Amino acid sequence: MQILGIPIEDNFAEAFDMLATRIVITAAEPAWAARAAEAMTGFATSVIGCGVEAGIEGTVDPKETPDGRPGVAVLVFAVNLQTLQKQLEKRIGQCVLTCPSTSVFAGLTSERRIALGSHVRYFGDGKQISKKIGSERYWRIPVMDGEFVCQENVYGTKAVGGGNFLVLADSLHGALHACDAAVVAIRKVPGCIAPFPGGVARSGSKVGSKYKSLRASTNDAFCPTLRDLAESQIPDEATACLELVIDGLSPEAVAEAMRVGILAVCQIGKELGVRKITGGNYGGKLGRHHFYLRNVLDGYAEV
Repeated sequence: MQILGIPIEDNFAEAFDMLATRIVITAAEPAWAARAAEAMTGFATSVIGCGVEAGIEGTVDPKETPDGRPGVAVLVFAVNLQTLQKQLEKRIGQCVLTCPSTSVFAGLTSERRIALGSHVRYFGDGKQISKKIGSERYWRIPVMDGEFVCQENVYGTKAVGGGNFLVLADSLHGALHACDAAVVAIRKVPGCIAPFPGGVARSGSKVGSKYKSLRASTNDAFCPTLRDLAESQIPDEATACLELVIDGLSPEAVAEAMRVGILAVCQIGKELGVRKITGGNYGGKLGRHHFYLRNVLDGYAEV
């Protein structure tokens, strides 16, 4: 399979069941909502070492936020409810409560309640107050610029983590610019994030390690410096491989993000020296979601 001269390997990306939530951070000005979102999604690239995977989904128009102020939607993914609640409490408490003028609201609803304001409220030292609007309770916590408003509960939903594709190119420069184009396209897909720095990962991993303390280690099959020491999957002409990892609120959202990301790479891939696009998997033994590239790209291939 080829698209605009870029070979697409007949392979699949292996992804996993996760639990996710969406929160909406509002502030007096768009910049402050963005700063709070950037702070709370820091150190959230992989559940392997960060507890959660998180990222900014996009901006929210003041007409669509609960308090009529500029907002930013954040998606947070975890492997279980306990981890998600613990990480949310820490990140909201340390990164959003501390940020001038912000408030926090649930960005989706479901039957899975995740306590948030009911825990963060204790920062008010007994001077916090609550107000119930309809079926939802909100906490007003006194802070030095006024009040921090936080919804008592946010909500969890089933999600998919680890959709991906790999870009192999002649040069690091080419791989970086191709992946930048992919990230721009992926970020336009609702319900998805690319959690790694700038949306791109250079440290793709395999399961396990020679060191018993490690759950994962470098994916040596795609490391150009190990071409002669491992069962390399890098074409002779390629010197760099980068990975786009995608988390989404549904399999359909992940598939769409993969599709637009791969197509964005193919649009400029020839001039940037892209040699191949493939999927990252573990033989299909770990994650139940298998995104076959030929299916994701159905209707776009030039054979």
